[in-house]
Amino acid sequence: MNKIMEQQVFYRKWRPQTLADVAGQEHVTKTLLNALSSGHVSHAYLFCGPRGTGKTSTGRILSKAVNCTSNGRGEPCNKCEMCVSITEGRAMDVIEIDAASNRGIDEIRNLRERVNYAPVNAKFKVYIIDEFHMLTKEASNALLKTLEEPPSCVIFILATTEAHKVLPTIMSRCQRFDFHRISQNDVVNKLKQICDSEGITIDREALNVLAKNATGSLRDAENLLEKLYTHYGSDINLSQVRDMLGITGNERIKELVEHIISTNITAGIQTINAIKDEGFDLKQLNRELIAYLRGLLLLKTGYNNDLDFTPEEITLLAELAERSTVEQILNAIKTFGKLELNLDSYSTLPLELAIVDFSLANSAPPVRQHAVSEIKQVKEPSDSVISKKKNLKQKPVTVTEPDISKNTEIKSDFSNKAAEAVPDSIVTNKGIKEYSNKLDYLNENWKNVIEHAPDSVKRSPALAILRSAGVKPVAFDDKVVVLSFRFPVHKDKIEQAENNKIAAKIIGNFIGHPCEVQCVYEPEENHLVHELQKMGGQIVEVEEKWT
Repeated sequence: MNKIMEQQVFYRKWRPQTLADVAGQEHVTKTLLNALSSGHVSHAYLFCGPRGTGKTSTGRILSKAVNCTSNGRGEPCNKCEMCVSITEGRAMDVIEIDAASNRGIDEIRNLRERVNYAPVNAKFKVYIIDEFHMLTKEASNALLKTLEEPPSCVIFILATTEAHKVLPTIMSRCQRFDFHRISQNDVVNKLKQICDSEGITIDREALNVLAKNATGSLRDAENLLEKLYTHYGSDINLSQVRDMLGITGNERIKELVEHIISTNITAGIQTINAIKDEGFDLKQLNRELIAYLRGLLLLKTGYNNDLDFTPEEITLLAELAERSTVEQILNAIKTFGKLELNLDSYSTLPLELAIVDFSLANSAPPVRQHAVSEIKQVKEPSDSVISKKKNLKQKPVTVTEPDISKNTEIKSDFSNKAAEAVPDSIVTNKGIKEYSNKLDYLNENWKNVIEHAPDSVKRSPALAILRSAGVKPVAFDDKVVVLSFRFPVHKDKIEQAENNKIAAKIIGNFIGHPCEVQCVYEPEENHLVHELQKMGGQIVEVEEKWT
């Protein structure tokens, strides 16, 4: 027997032999133990769930438990003749049927005839039918009567990965148990147990990568571990795991996500081609990318429990979440998620096109909503030019800003603070003299403002927000720059003291002198205000109103 065990593949050798050994399915095993202890075992069970989650193994354990000659009211002893014969697959009264190969009505008719024979050695005759959904409709209907009123000594255990294909009439005659994908932590613990017993040396991070790639299937994880063991021997490291699985590594994925979120097309394409040149599978890359973006979305929306990421990975995700918006992440998932079915493993083109599509869509000028600012006072260059526009009014107003032309005390106070934040004349932009209107200069060079940001702030949340769609200068009066924000969350972020200081530093660095940054929330562009400013008018006061 020991020789046979040694020759078995890992997933068979380490198949659970008691309900307590079944990983990650406590909601199933606890209920079955209660049924065994009370003697209320059902005549038919339906085990549903993804592959490799323990459905068939649980069925075998249950067949041992009900027939165990030492107990029969709980866990199997795994020592009596009946338990041992079932474990070794030679018990005549435990019949396993693969419905994928025996799916016709003739096979089910034969089964119905054999059901009426009494067990040979066991107390109960147990039929375990795997992939039950593969039975034809006629075969399923033929089994109905037997499932409804089987002999008292017969138990049916039906296992399926696709419960929705099982006839409702069949379901109504069974006790249903749903097996869940096994958590990454449970898979890692099981793999660690196997490695300790097999004399395999492997660190926890490598097991985490292995478990994540198995996507909740313990059997798949065990097969991958055995493949690594066969190829590399008993000493396995993280690099070997990544090479075997074609995984790029967290740093490369994080790098790519950063380029996607910042809509940096050139850097994104360079990263994709570098990953391909290193020999990694692009399908695997896309799967990792989507999984990473999903984790980013969950963290951004406030969900941070039970994520299948290590603490180090969650820290990296949290940093990215601070520099991105929910809308950006959602659009990225939609864009790259479409590639999963048709991505060519050998061509980078689909991924490159996806980066371009996402970047263009998320860098386009924002479409304004239905709320604009009402101008209370406008300093006019001459009555003859804009006398007809004295009492400009539009619909609801969104923000309140101080009078930046009259309140000299505020301007003086901020100028002192800004002087601390921005070194004197870091950049001298002579081009500004060619513009009759400074606001036009700042708008037309807004991308340059971002690109010429000091190195010390290039990874700051403030820079990421200024780069976002829907942020633009709407007023420029020497020491005061007013920024308009399409989304209130961006406005709130820039108004935070540290972010405001960095935003002033970025803009001041470009225009060549310290400045103050003030913020307005303006979902819809006020074209009339812009035209007045081009003719020399200045914003004196903005009143906040809400609809």
